[in-house]
Amino acid sequence: MEYDHKKIESKWQKVWEETNSFKADIDREKKKYYVLEMFPYPSGKIHMGHVRNYAIGDVIARSKMRMGYNVIHPMGWDAFGLPAENAAIKNKIQPAKWTIDNINFMRNQLKKLGLSYDWTREIATCHPDYYKWCQWFFLKFYEKGLAYKKESFVNWCNSCNTVLANEQVEGGKCWRCESEVIQKKMMQWFFKITDYAEELLNDLEKLKEGWPERVLIMQRNWIGKSYGTEIEFPLKEAIKDEKGDLIKSIKVFTTRQDTLFGATFVSIAPEHPILPLLIKESKEEEKVKKFSESIIAERRSSQNIESKEKEGIFTGKYCINPVTGWEMPIYVANFVLMEYGTGAIMAVPAHDQRDFEFAKKYNIPIKVVITPKDNEIKAEEMTEAFIDEGILINSGEFSGMKSNEALEKIANYLEEKGIGKKTVNYKLRDWGISRQRYWGAPIPIIYCDRCGTVPVPEKDLPVVLPLDLKLKFVGDSPLKDSKEFLETKCPKCGGNAKRETDTMDTFVDSSWYFARFCSPRYEELPVKKEDMDYWMPVDQYIGGIEHAILHLLYARFFTKVMRDLGLINADEPFTSLLTQGMVIKDGAKMSKSKGNVVDPDELLEKYGADTVRTFCLFAAPPEKDLEWSDEGIEGASRFIIRLWRLVERTNTLCGSSEIKQIDKNKISKKAEKILRLVHRTINKVTTDIQKRYHFNTAIASIMEAINEISSLKDEEIKEDETLRDTFKFAVLTMVNLYWPIAPHVCEELWQLLGEKETLLNTPWPNYDSSLLEEEEITLVIQINGKVRSRINVPADADEEKIKELAFQNDKVKEYTNSKKIIKTIIVPKRLINIVVGK
Repeated sequence: MEYDHKKIESKWQKVWEETNSFKADIDREKKKYYVLEMFPYPSGKIHMGHVRNYAIGDVIARSKMRMGYNVIHPMGWDAFGLPAENAAIKNKIQPAKWTIDNINFMRNQLKKLGLSYDWTREIATCHPDYYKWCQWFFLKFYEKGLAYKKESFVNWCNSCNTVLANEQVEGGKCWRCESEVIQKKMMQWFFKITDYAEELLNDLEKLKEGWPERVLIMQRNWIGKSYGTEIEFPLKEAIKDEKGDLIKSIKVFTTRQDTLFGATFVSIAPEHPILPLLIKESKEEEKVKKFSESIIAERRSSQNIESKEKEGIFTGKYCINPVTGWEMPIYVANFVLMEYGTGAIMAVPAHDQRDFEFAKKYNIPIKVVITPKDNEIKAEEMTEAFIDEGILINSGEFSGMKSNEALEKIANYLEEKGIGKKTVNYKLRDWGISRQRYWGAPIPIIYCDRCGTVPVPEKDLPVVLPLDLKLKFVGDSPLKDSKEFLETKCPKCGGNAKRETDTMDTFVDSSWYFARFCSPRYEELPVKKEDMDYWMPVDQYIGGIEHAILHLLYARFFTKVMRDLGLINADEPFTSLLTQGMVIKDGAKMSKSKGNVVDPDELLEKYGADTVRTFCLFAAPPEKDLEWSDEGIEGASRFIIRLWRLVERTNTLCGSSEIKQIDKNKISKKAEKILRLVHRTINKVTTDIQKRYHFNTAIASIMEAINEISSLKDEEIKEDETLRDTFKFAVLTMVNLYWPIAPHVCEELWQLLGEKETLLNTPWPNYDSSLLEEEEITLVIQINGKVRSRINVPADADEEKIKELAFQNDKVKEYTNSKKIIKTIIVPKRLINIVVGK
């Protein structure tokens, strides 16, 4: 009988669908297990990265089912966003139709992979019954003071015509289209993630056992906690604000208050609100404005600021160093970020390399205040800043003190004098969620001339996105063109009012979808508390490292807010995180632009899902990049055919009758050897799949075992009944172990071997620990360090027995005959080295 992958895979997929095999319901008698891969954007077709990601999750889900867990394994669609809108504009169709068509096509592709999804829980974020709850969350955030609107400079992508969050700017470019990002001033809605900065940072400790260290480091650095001091630097001449009130000082944040006595100028960000007041009606005004605008227009991400040439412009104004009395020029500098600290820094050229370069360029004095213990530094001889710890000099009463000790002493001094205060700062900024695009969840806010900003009442949710707009590329939301959407009544006074036309960042949709999967049809709240109590948190989350500080940080933030709203008892959404590597071909990540894409549909048609799954899981460990190989996919296909033929051979030799109970004490030596191999393989595969997620070595172990089992000769199987039973048991067990990786063919082979129950409903095999040790082990024999022979010895043989067997070996006799044995060295379970004289 030929192996027909199309027929077999279609058969078993139909069985699973008709019997709702993977439907997850609460069962308090069982321990739950929630496995989830990051849901896809419905771009039109799945790619090999999807196939790999979902195959990894499926093996984990299927193996946990077989281990007796109550497994929830859902799938849905991250369906809002720019690509749908852009495609709709290009193809002159509505984004909703484009998106739903893509979802239908991709769902069918995923089903062809035989993935164990509970499709009854499917969600799509573009459906009103989903984004209604995104809007509900917005209202709750607004009530708690976690959602607010302000004018601010935003990251703007001209190509996408939208605002980007800081996390979506990579190397000064848009994370999606890689166009240059500029700064633009707009009114924007924000989520106050900074209120949770400390908890987001501290709770990373709870994730140490389950998350990759590099992800934890990335989040720690992004949150960026630093201890320092805010210091008031008096302005030489007070200035007036718009209300006519006097501003007498400028506030800086520093983590290096030990260098305060060496501060010789202050640098401010070009967006600093004090700047227009400093230069108002001065001769420098136009020049400083022009320079500042040029900086704002440039890329503004932390990845490139450090590498850019340090540039600045003098504002014409001075402030006073509060501990030295020096007049300090105030500069606008391209390396100062408004988002960090106060947007103003004290510059200490002698002890900060960036300030050193700037001071040299603009001829600003350099004052040394920290020096090595036995080697005083002179400013005029410096070629770079001295940034190490040392001894304070030229620092008043603190001179002679170690710099690390002076940090606390000077901070206390500043607080006592009322000059400054100790403070904690974070790099993390509030999350800008406004997007001036159409295809997203409308922000549920109404603007009334009489009542101001009014939230949409909960009873009026969802604020439905109109599906009949004519789309175009514009900087403002096309919702402004829809009179039916825009014009409404004020919920407070009943007067004429207008809706907010910004839509929400799509990361809002994906920041809580994992919770909605627990109760996807619940209509009273976003989630059902009893379902959340049972299923959450996600036990194993799987997705790309590129989401380390985008989606993952937002999901953690949302979970903490949901907890504070009484919706969930968990502090964190994902207990364990697996970040899979990319699929590489011809030395580069697969992408249409590089022309190195392999179409999963073509592979499924030619080889079948089990072959594709096997290759994706065998070619590399999950966390490593997978190098595409045509030979590798062919090899996976050959292995499945070899297994198929082995089962046919088994039925010919053993028949389809049930095997007898195998008694390890009453079988032949050859049968015992195979039995030990089987139990070692069960142990190895179980550990690799369940604990280490090293699916590649699990498959390798199955392959090695099948090779050894296949090497048995027909005659010896026919002549030895105990070997015959053990042979069939071995083949059954290999099919059993291979099932999470290649479920269709294994279910079919299981039936062909005479088993009545499906593998899905068969418990995972256990191993006998007494059979894990090999009965015999092979030792290399060296004579004077050179390999001369090998011998098999009992696994439990002591040194005397090993020596005895070694000296009986013909090669040993040949090389030691008539020679003096100087010593014999035994390396347990590896080798024996006999040192002989002449």
